[in-house]
Amino acid sequence: MEVITQASESKQLVMAGNSSEHDQKSITKNRYLPLLITNYFCLFLGSVSSTLISKYYFLHKGSSRWVSTWVQSAGFPLLLFPIFLPCYLKCTPRKPFTNFTPKLLILSILIGLMLGINNLLFSWGNSYLPVSTSSLLLSSQLVFNLILSVIIVKQRVTFTNLNCVVLLTLSSVLLALSPAHDRAAGLTRAKYFVGFFSTIGAGLLFALYLPMMEMIYRKVYCFSMVMEMQLVMEVAATVLATVGVVWDGGFRERRVFDKGERVYWVTVVGNVVTWQLCFMGTAGMVFLTSSITGGICMTALLAMNVLGGVLVFGDEFGGVKAVSTVLCGWGFCSYVYGMYVKMKLEIDEKTEPAGNSDHQAMEMVQIVTPVAVDHCVR
Repeated sequence: MEVITQASESKQLVMAGNSSEHDQKSITKNRYLPLLITNYFCLFLGSVSSTLISKYYFLHKGSSRWVSTWVQSAGFPLLLFPIFLPCYLKCTPRKPFTNFTPKLLILSILIGLMLGINNLLFSWGNSYLPVSTSSLLLSSQLVFNLILSVIIVKQRVTFTNLNCVVLLTLSSVLLALSPAHDRAAGLTRAKYFVGFFSTIGAGLLFALYLPMMEMIYRKVYCFSMVMEMQLVMEVAATVLATVGVVWDGGFRERRVFDKGERVYWVTVVGNVVTWQLCFMGTAGMVFLTSSITGGICMTALLAMNVLGGVLVFGDEFGGVKAVSTVLCGWGFCSYVYGMYVKMKLEIDEKTEPAGNSDHQAMEMVQIVTPVAVDHCVR
């Protein structure tokens, strides 16, 4: 009888753990894939748009690195929609910020400050370096991400993710070596090295940020909690950036923006929205998959940024860029296919062993306590 009670309790725990209300990371066609596709769409739209708008900002005499840092996190109020909308529409009984512990709050603030420093380093590098050099250095975060993921979250190195890392890195190297990208006119050696090491630092910090978030997200059971953590992190990063903006003189550069003050504010607001979509999509990708998947998806978008530059700003598109784009797409598609195969195998493994184990457990209980089983069935 004791065996049956324990088996019943275990079954109830499993059913509770697999409930979509308590675990949105369960791989089901109804919840997992639509949420994953939505987050990647936000990442795709936010990454490409924010890159183009940032380039537009610096091309037309926008020069404040602190403003460029501020816009990357100032859109945190937009996160209130994915946090409160499910509760308002009664899609879930969970209230916002339920089970948001003080430990989780402190971790979110600390990581948010680190993210703010990462944004500042990225802004410094983006303001000094050519697109080619910046792409090469930022692609290095993927290698760092794989190494740190192995150390922090025990990420298993497979042929699929290693092949994708090699192809995406090679794609960025070819892009950086393209003769169409030369050092910008008037860029001194000192400024070049400032941008160089700033971009390297941004890549390292972001490579550290992704596996750290994956480790924390393992204790988070729903997407709303991910957005709540993201909100706190963005608030912390915005406070840091706001201090810098005030110290740097605010938005005074709007007077020298050669497209006019109205276009200046449209550019700033557009950057705020698109950067928020980018970070929201990144957080969702890490929560639903892994840190290495999030890093691969972001690196794959470098080729899309190049295409965006060609279409929007009329940049040249030679043979090297074409090969780089093909390699980038090849690496990303191979990883997506590998992830699909892995997901399918995991679903099969979770389905078949569960049935076999239940059957074996029933046979054992019937052998040990046939009378009790008969009584339980009745």
